[in-house]
Amino acid sequence: MFLGEYKHNCDDKNRLRLPPKFKKEISGGLVLTKGNDGCLFIVPKNQFDTILNKINNLPMFDSKAQMPIRMLFSSAQEIEEDNQGRFLLPANLKEFAKINKEVVFIGVGNRIELWSQEVWNKYCENANSNFDQILSNLGEYGI
Repeated sequence: MFLGEYKHNCDDKNRLRLPPKFKKEISGGLVLTKGNDGCLFIVPKNQFDTILNKINNLPMFDSKAQMPIRMLFSSAQEIEEDNQGRFLLPANLKEFAKINKEVVFIGVGNRIELWSQEVWNKYCENANSNFDQILSNLGEYGI
């Protein structure tokens, strides 16, 4: 399970290192893709395969179903670490997430999210001002 918040810097060649606590939870590789609310998702490959299996059952000729599939899969790539444990953040994903130098990795249970520090701070400001209401919204999902 992925938990916590970890701040890092993207180097001049757009390389990042996963936080060591997250690396302990990984086996079988990771997939990096666009997420929602301006972040990137880093998903264990087996979890991504589960998503793929569910998506394969969606109607191929339904535009409403195909748009999110196209956006998710066209931006997806497997993370490949170099011999120093760094991975390359592709320019298109860096631009999508508005990442410059400072980033935040957050654990969200079954996935990791990668945020621009600036975007994450703004997101948290909004969420913290409505935290009680946001937390009560989980009741809609049976939690």
